[in-house]
Amino acid sequence: MLTKFQWLSMALKNAMRNRRRSLVTLAITATGTAAALLGGGFALYTYQSLAEASARDTGHLIVAMPAHFDGSEDVPLQYGLQNPAALTQRLLAEPAVQRVLPRLQFSGLVSNGDKTEIFLGTGVDATQEFLVKGPFMTRISGELLDGHPAAKGPGIVLGKGLAKVLNAQPGSVLTIMSTTVGGSLNALDVTVAGIVSSGITDIDKRLAMVDLGTAQTLLDTRKVSSLSVYLDEIEASDATAAILRAKLGAGLAVRTWLNQAQFYQSVKNLYNRIFGFLGVIVLVIVLLSVTNTLAMAVLERTREIGTLRAMGATPREVMRVFTLEGMLLGSVGAVLGMALAGGLAVALLFLGVQMPPPPGRTGGYPLVVTVSPAMYLGAATAVALLSALASLLVSRKASNQTVVEALAHV
Repeated sequence: MLTKFQWLSMALKNAMRNRRRSLVTLAITATGTAAALLGGGFALYTYQSLAEASARDTGHLIVAMPAHFDGSEDVPLQYGLQNPAALTQRLLAEPAVQRVLPRLQFSGLVSNGDKTEIFLGTGVDATQEFLVKGPFMTRISGELLDGHPAAKGPGIVLGKGLAKVLNAQPGSVLTIMSTTVGGSLNALDVTVAGIVSSGITDIDKRLAMVDLGTAQTLLDTRKVSSLSVYLDEIEASDATAAILRAKLGAGLAVRTWLNQAQFYQSVKNLYNRIFGFLGVIVLVIVLLSVTNTLAMAVLERTREIGTLRAMGATPREVMRVFTLEGMLLGSVGAVLGMALAGGLAVALLFLGVQMPPPPGRTGGYPLVVTVSPAMYLGAATAVALLSALASLLVSRKASNQTVVEALAHV
């Protein structure tokens, strides 16, 4: 009775009989595995980047009145939050909560005296807002709101597209107009503190940000639209949201960043289909490659199979040798593919390859591939099992031949 090591040794020796054919099979398997892992790693990096951008923009959690999320207000801040300072203190009492930022969403007209444009404005906490934006908002020129001198009056930060249309520069004086919560029109002179870019062309054409106090003065209110809650980790969003819902009651709604991230969900669904299809193609290629290699091996060694059968080997033992042979080819090919994919992923970090700007965006982004142990292990397991299955199916017919038929094979 052969031991497991002896079975593996026999399978390895058989695989090395025709080294050229085995090496070709290993090369195909390794290349296919590496391609699938690189594609999947690129998709994972894209998901992580989009998730981070979405969470920084809206907050990991958004607390507001339930009707606020419907987006149908008859007058500005009809469903705004009263007394946001007290609610902020309640939220900060949670251990996972790091920051709570008030935001006041409004819209109106901005004019330089000669030209008037529509803007989408946000009243923000000037000392913290741009800290949480991080790399997802770039300062083009001037200062941010926290660096704007109070002596110059209310400041405003414009998207670079809107600033270009208005021919505005840091220090320019503009007039913003909007409707108050009472339904009347109000106007306020502001000084351009700086110009920024969100990286999205359409947003930059309408982006305007002012201090929360300035926005409340313009709209004649003390309300805010919502509170953006920032946590230690994005993974804690669902658990913390459940805790806050229980504590805040039905009068307030708590949404996670994922509920608001429509672009993220659309891209993820698209990439899942694209790279899922790529993975299926790779597995089919590997399956056909191993099947071809083992089919040729079985054909060449049919008389050998007959000899083994004549010496007392059972069909199951013969199939075991071929199955182990196929599994070895698949496993070694998968390991080589993992090493190739991992090496390329590390090389990309040092090469600094830049991807062109996606449609609707103003800047490119680095080509980075995430190395996920779970994905690598899953790919290696799938390739090894499929190779073993292909070998089993190919060798089954020859192993079940009669001894006479196998020995008479030419």
